[in-house]
Amino acid sequence: MSNGLKAVAGTAAAWTEPEADAPTAAGEAAAQSCPVWEQVRREAEREREREPALAEFLESTILHRKGLEDSLAWILSRELASPVVGQERLRELFDEVHALDPGIGDGARADLQAVRDRDPALETYFPALLFFKGYHALQAYRISHRLWKDGRELAALLVQSRMAHAYGVDIHPAARIGRGIMIDHATGVVVGETAVIEDDVSILHEVTLGGTGKETGDRHPKVRAGVLIGAGAKLLGNVEIGAGAKVGAGSVVLADVPAHRTVVGVPAEVVGTPESDTPALTMDHRLT
Repeated sequence: MSNGLKAVAGTAAAWTEPEADAPTAAGEAAAQSCPVWEQVRREAEREREREPALAEFLESTILHRKGLEDSLAWILSRELASPVVGQERLRELFDEVHALDPGIGDGARADLQAVRDRDPALETYFPALLFFKGYHALQAYRISHRLWKDGRELAALLVQSRMAHAYGVDIHPAARIGRGIMIDHATGVVVGETAVIEDDVSILHEVTLGGTGKETGDRHPKVRAGVLIGAGAKLLGNVEIGAGAKVGAGSVVLADVPAHRTVVGVPAEVVGTPESDTPALTMDHRLT
């Protein structure tokens, strides 16, 4: 877990966002030779031999790229481009943000590892990098979040808007999201402005971390480390989902959920205790 993760059993203020890493030449070199990226390249090279018709695609997205950040900038700019703001301009923006904050690349690596570890359909890394819209949406969010923190709200909202259009995922740039996150399938996921998602959380499609009406201020859920949120669950208001909790599919959560408890229903109620301390890692959706 990142250094930003602190004691989680107490209040909504228990977690603070990690500070952005300062850009360094050593950090850039590490980004270009990290084990995850090297594995992605090996997988892409094998696939190029197996599927020659996709050789140009694999070369442009992975094999001709300098590192994971460069690959993501190319992929995201292609998918988020519009007639108003084209791919080349978006790519320049994304490259700029990646260079400014190497921590974004660290988050991208942790998220990619999370998908590889938790998705039983995956035996390799590169399909998630190329095709998984939950992963793509998270990386677009990370860029928009840095823009938002730097006072570049219009650029941040542009990325958010294009993300929602391209992926069906709407994450406000001001939300605070940790590392090692998996958003599986992702369609219909909504994360509000003051929401917090700590490290090592797994979220299924159609999940909402929203408000309860027109209240202002701190009004969205705080999801602590290791939480698993099932498909279609709606978490509404400034509620705390304790570390290692499990929220059953289709549940509506309107009150705090204790750490290491399973809740289900409308409204959600405690029905048990997860077998694992971190159900997000096991992806076990049984109501235990």
